[in-house]
Amino acid sequence: MKAYVVGGGLAGLGAATALCETGLAVELSEASAQAGGRCRSYFDPQIGLTIDNGNHLVLSGNHAVRDYLARIGASHRLTGSAETRFPFIDLATRQQWTVRPNPGAAPWWILSPDRGVPGARFTDFLGMAGLLRGKPGQRVDETIVCKGPVWDRLMRPFLLAALNTDPEQAAAELAGQVVRETLARGGAAYAPRVPTPGLAAAFVNPALDFLERHGAKVRLQRRLLGLHTEGHQVKALEFSDGRVDIGVEDRIVLAVPPWVASDLIPGLSAPDAFEGIVNGHFRLRPPPGAPPIMGVLNATVEWIFCFEDRISVTVSGANRLIGEPREGLANILWREVAEVLDLDRELPPWQVVKEKRATFAATVEQQRRRPRAPTAFHNLVLAGDWTATGLPATIEGALRSGDRAAELIQETCT
Repeated sequence: MKAYVVGGGLAGLGAATALCETGLAVELSEASAQAGGRCRSYFDPQIGLTIDNGNHLVLSGNHAVRDYLARIGASHRLTGSAETRFPFIDLATRQQWTVRPNPGAAPWWILSPDRGVPGARFTDFLGMAGLLRGKPGQRVDETIVCKGPVWDRLMRPFLLAALNTDPEQAAAELAGQVVRETLARGGAAYAPRVPTPGLAAAFVNPALDFLERHGAKVRLQRRLLGLHTEGHQVKALEFSDGRVDIGVEDRIVLAVPPWVASDLIPGLSAPDAFEGIVNGHFRLRPPPGAPPIMGVLNATVEWIFCFEDRISVTVSGANRLIGEPREGLANILWREVAEVLDLDRELPPWQVVKEKRATFAATVEQQRRRPRAPTAFHNLVLAGDWTATGLPATIEGALRSGDRAAELIQETCT
């Protein structure tokens, strides 16, 4: 028996490494020249540094991330403070504050003036509990009142980063699950963690090394062009370099983007509306004492990440910016960074990375289109953050989908 994993993003890498760990023969095929999908690092000659395509934040309670990194021997690649801290600044008022939740589930921190949200009352926090009761088919703004200090200064920026969609219009069941797994469990579940020195070093290269050690075959620049099917079975895979016949006991994990999967499987229900992300990278060492991560309100920039050799920023739900000239965006983003960190406003070496289809839009309509992992073909399962993971399109969701695909294949082997 052999497992063919098509797609070398994190869902595919997660499935492939999980299957390898069981002793199964695995072949991973990826259409591009490098693995990682939307979670990748590369050397950029314009800025003269190795940068990530985007600033992907994970949280301490992301169990699929934790298990995946432990599996591939890269747990040490996530770094962050032992204490959960989220510094914020409002550029409209210049007010600054730091949200510092206590580790436990009982949220006594919301009553502390130096740990919570400025101007917030206990009832403001209590009003957010409606997110936990959101039902399928409801929007966030149908479950809670989307205004007030807690919403404006904590929940909205937090959910925008997680959902990559205007939170008010997002699916309440997705927002509720994010809150259920993070804020509702206490600060120990959502301490921010950053891949160090970058995405490839943490999530991709160790996985490829793991696959090599376990005898898996990894084939890059190998695009899947079509499936040859008969009844409820995939009989062959048509790659750009030729046809591969699938044995009776062989299994396939299709871990490709939803638009690719829809072309390969006619009639597949899959998300078809997407949201972009814009990331800016600036070659300048952060000033001493700058926080590793900082949220920014009333600005184009939403989050600032300070690395050893650069400052990076992220703008989520950024469809409005995708068509803007890159240099103009770089100037806008840098002016705000310079104001926040009190730096020279002269633009340093920069790069702006636009991910046009970074995630599916986390709306009610798109949530309904997400398919489950099993398909009409008994030897083919789906993986990807766009499948029905119960989470929005995140690294955690991608890795959970890979684990689920591997579990389904294991179940058919017994």
